[in-house]
Amino acid sequence: MTIKAFWTDPYQVRHETTVDTVSGNDVTLRSTIFFALSGGQESDQGSIAGYRVERAVKTGPAIVYTLQEGHTLRPGQAVSIEIEWPRRYKLMRLHFAAELVLELIYRRFPEVRKLGAHIAQEKARMDFALPHSIAPCLPELAEAANAIVQSDMPVASEFEDPATERRFWAIEGLSRVPCGGTNIRRTGEVGRIKLRRHNVGREKERVEITVEEAICVPEVRAAPAERQLA
Repeated sequence: MTIKAFWTDPYQVRHETTVDTVSGNDVTLRSTIFFALSGGQESDQGSIAGYRVERAVKTGPAIVYTLQEGHTLRPGQAVSIEIEWPRRYKLMRLHFAAELVLELIYRRFPEVRKLGAHIAQEKARMDFALPHSIAPCLPELAEAANAIVQSDMPVASEFEDPATERRFWAIEGLSRVPCGGTNIRRTGEVGRIKLRRHNVGREKERVEITVEEAICVPEVRAAPAERQLA
């Protein structure tokens, strides 16, 4: 199993670890800060021991990284991982914005069924099965979401069941939501949320989400000190 340090410290951009397995250009690590596509949230971008990661795939409890051709890594080798912080932080903010809007949509439309989601660096989107347009409700949903952002409340992100790696985020007095992505520490980090409706077919609605600059910034460094997970 890959120890996923991006959960315990999602603000870490450099991490010291050890190569676990090597199969051609595919490697696994003892621990990692490099998030792999999951729940619609895109993978991080970055490098392992200076080699660019071409792809990151979650395979059960492990994460497999495909490196650029010509790497020389071997099992047991100590390596440093580095991820692109501006991309990671934008993904974190958009991911949480999407989670927040989704929770508000469920409250407004108990009958709605989520069909899919995608969180990229510039915007997020969520698709729903809904027999009517969601457009008239978007201003109300955006206002409610931005009120939570402006309140700058702390966001807890913890394990519900460590054995199965089930996690959740929670805002006291508001929500507790299953989630395996990378989460911000405070709602104020999201920035002002903007919503746009896009019709993708009969009885299918898409909500596109963008965020403006955050009203607060995290107490972290662009390049945190290296650390080794015990």
